[in-house]
Amino acid sequence: MSARIEKFTKLIKEELSWIFIKKIQDPLFNFITVTRVKVTPDLKQAYVYLSIYEKDKRKKMLEKVNEIKSLIRTEFAHRNRRLRFIPEFLYFIDDTADHVEKIESLLKQIHKDDKQEES
Repeated sequence: MSARIEKFTKLIKEELSWIFIKKIQDPLFNFITVTRVKVTPDLKQAYVYLSIYEKDKRKKMLEKVNEIKSLIRTEFAHRNRRLRFIPEFLYFIDDTADHVEKIESLLKQIHKDDKQEES
């Protein structure tokens, strides 16, 4: 990844995190974390991965984020007026934590089974 894309990715992640925390006054958005951002080589689109704490509310929260995505993009543009263009933000759920949790539970089960076999 080029330094330019890396810098732009970092800017998007920081700015969107700030917008979710400070600008959007809905308490539901307090449990959203921007975990990573991937930008296309032409910088026209940014894939934003969100971690949402409550598993049962993920789909609903993603829908709400998509409902206000033009507001988020406008706020991003106001905060970054020096940019020539503002990318289109596409939001996705980051389920990495779920995979880690599942792997940990499987490892615990394996260790538990090993201890039972030794006894």
